Order: sequence, then C-alpha cells, then structure tokens
Amino acid sequence: MNNTPLTYKDAGVNIAQADAFVNEITPMVRRTFRKEVLSDIGAFYSLFRVDLTRYNDPVLVSSTDGVGTKLKIAFMLNKHDTIGIDLVAMCANDILTAGAEPLFFLDYLAVGRLDKAAAVDILRGITEGCLQAGCSLVGGETAEMPGFYAENEYDISGFVVGILNRGDAVDPNDIQAGDSVIGLASTGLHSNGYSLVRRLFLDINKLDVNVHMPTLGKTLGEELLTPTKIYVKTILNARETLKIKAMAHITGGGLTGNLPRILPKGHGIRIRLSSWDVPPIFQLVQKMGNVDDQEMFKTFNMGIGYVLITHREDAQRALEVLSQSGQQANIIGEVIKGSGVEYQ
Repeated sequence: MNNTPLTYKDAGVNIAQADAFVNEITPMVRRTFRKEVLSDIGAFYSLFRVDLTRYNDPVLVSSTDGVGTKLKIAFMLNKHDTIGIDLVAMCANDILTAGAEPLFFLDYLAVGRLDKAAAVDILRGITEGCLQAGCSLVGGETAEMPGFYAENEYDISGFVVGILNRGDAVDPNDIQAGDSVIGLASTGLHSNGYSLVRRLFLDINKLDVNVHMPTLGKTLGEELLTPTKIYVKTILNARETLKIKAMAHITGGGLTGNLPRILPKGHGIRIRLSSWDVPPIFQLVQKMGNVDDQEMFKTFNMGIGYVLITHREDAQRALEVLSQSGQQANIIGEVIKGSGVEYQ
C-alpha cells in the first residue's frame, strides 16, 4: 500500500500545464473567428450562426482527416509549426471538391505528455491553415494519455464543416468526352506517401534530414515538411466566373486513384505526361527507390495537388483566372470514353 498521496500529475496528466496551453493559444485562435462565431474558447460547445440570407437551398458539407506519418518527420526535426496547415488542408481541400466554402474547423490533439511549446506550435499551424482556408477554428480537444504514445510523439486529426447552395454543387454528370483536365501545382509531397518516403530515405539510405540536398535546393527535412497547399480561396474565386464541372483533391492514391472518383460511368481520363514539370522530390524518390511509373502515380501527387475539369473552350480562360490568383496550372489531359486513367 502506498501511503504517499497520489495525484493526477503523478500519473502523468498535468492539468495546470493544459490550462496554461489553452490560455496561450486563445488569442491566436480568436484571429480565425468569422463574424458568425458566437461562442468563445473554453465552453463545452461552439456556436456558429449561419447567415441563411446568403443561401436559398443550403447544404452542409463535412470531412475529417489526419496527417499520417508525415508527423514522424516533425518529431525528428522537433518542428511542429506547419503540420497543422497540412491538417486543415487535408479536410478543407476535400470539401472544396463539392464547391463548398469551409465555415469552421475543430481539431483533436492526442499526446502522451503535453509539451506546451510543441502544442502551441501545432495550434499555430492549425490557425494559419484556417486563415488560409477562410474558416474559423471554433473548438478542439487536447487529450493527455500517459503511456499511450511514445515520448515526444502525438497524433492530430481534424473536422471541417462547409456550406453551399444545393444548386451550386459541382455536377460530374455534366462531364463529356473532350473536356479539359487542368492540374494545379502542388507544393511537393503534401501529406501522402510518407511511409514509402521514410522507408526509402531514412531506413534504407540512412539520409540525414538536416543535410542540404542540391537537387532539392534545401535540406531533406525542409522539403518533407513543406505544408500542403490550401486551394480554397483560389477555387472559390475561380468559380465566380468559371463553370467547373468537377474537382479532385489529389491525395492518397495519386492521380490514378482519385480522378476516377469524379467521373461518370463510361468515362476515363488521358493524362499527357509532358504537360507539366514533375518536381525534383518525386524524381529523387523514383530514382533512389527504383520505383516504377505506375507505383509513383498511384502513390504520389507527382506535382499536381488539385484537378479541375472544364469544357474545352473554357480551359484557357481557367488558366488565366488561376494565374491571376498566383496559382500555377496546366492543361494536363482530357476526358475520354472508357474508364480509369491512362498516361501518354
């Protein structure tokens, strides 16, 4: 029998540290609040008033996701201030494919032991992601679970809710053979394929993530932690003047796996491989790992993070509108009769 009084802190949960963390992040979280947010940090719930005067037939659109093993790179580098951007991107870019505007976001951070400095950096990234996506960070949960996670490791996940008019939702049934496929440039690996990448670079080749890589123009760690591009404001702006028939967020499964998800039955896509420059990180992975083309295109985005399908006559105008938003894009293929994705 233990005669010494036992506390929750003795068991590994530091409530005072958690309270200090919430107090520190509150000002940065409030920066994301849209005018529709009615509640503040600290309540058991979040209140968000939807302005229904903007919508004649409103539909809510939601998505949830995490960041995957890209977190392992953040652990290695002890750099946590961008991984939250990835988290918001993986959720917000998904609902964007319906044409939805993200309204609010919630996060879940699970740790073995709360490191306040690291946790603040994580939330700094999440708030930055919310600002880029134009949504409010209205709440979240920080769970301290001693013995459940390895020392200095954590997991994060998120949930986003957006809105659109039912009649404004993209309708892939309008897609026809001959429509143009427009690829928007990614910022690199985004948040997919990291199990292969870590196996190749760190386990097999024992590369130092802090060493400068001439082929990348930066260290390997800097490349691997480059945040996922958030396309929300660019696409919502483009939809004001363009008819976009369908959109795809190129995540796990690459172009090969994600493009068929937006095609009506009886249609496929032909991709012209010469239509864009594949970024050096993908070339490095393929060369060092002797990875064949098929595996590359079903694992990675290959430099295309988001795809639009438009009528062929609208394609050049689409490139102009995207360029005005600072987004690099190319016509990378066309819709064909058939199924799946073929490369030429």
